Amino acid sequence: MKSILCLMGVLLPLASAGQPADSPKTERVSFEPGGLIRIDGSDGTLNVEGWDRPEVEVTVAGRDQPLVERRSRSELAITASKQRGDSVNYEIRVPRVSRIEIHHGTGQVLVADIAGDIQASAHRGDILLMLPETATYAIDAKTKIGVVTSDFPANLHHRWYLLGERMSGAAAPYQLHLRMGLGGITIKSLPATLSTY
Repeated sequence: MKSILCLMGVLLPLASAGQPADSPKTERVSFEPGGLIRIDGSDGTLNVEGWDRPEVEVTVAGRDQPLVERRSRSELAITASKQRGDSVNYEIRVPRVSRIEIHHGTGQVLVADIAGDIQASAHRGDILLMLPETATYAIDAKTKIGVVTSDFPANLHHRWYLLGERMSGAAAPYQLHLRMGLGGITIKSLPATLSTY
């Protein structure tokens, strides 16, 4: 798992200037694999990583105290409460076999080592998925202004005004539904040596 974190650090470097000075806050909630985890209202840097524990861990650096609410045995909601304009870093660990739904504002979104359906949208920034190469995904990814790239098989459709792109693939066990306003979407294959899936 340290290799994944090192690779994440290379792909999404964070400059020290402008980082939140607030001490990180961590909350843990028991949650079994296979459920739905919703993340709503985040801004800044959002990292979601799969792990083997039957719990969700939310660490926030910045002026935010997100509401973590288990709505049922199979659904968990994480809702940001910060004020717009604050710089916030979210580090969220979830059971590796989970369904993820993200509604992000501005900034970077990274989802790593998840075997399950992923739905992610953002207004501006970048979405990066690092997914187990042993899993199969049906891809539906679209940007209004930006580029879509994938290591997994899919068809790329350029839009007529050459600003945005759309990528789609055949049916598969897991569904990826990705939307970006201004920015890029990148789907990388995570080698088996780095993934524990």
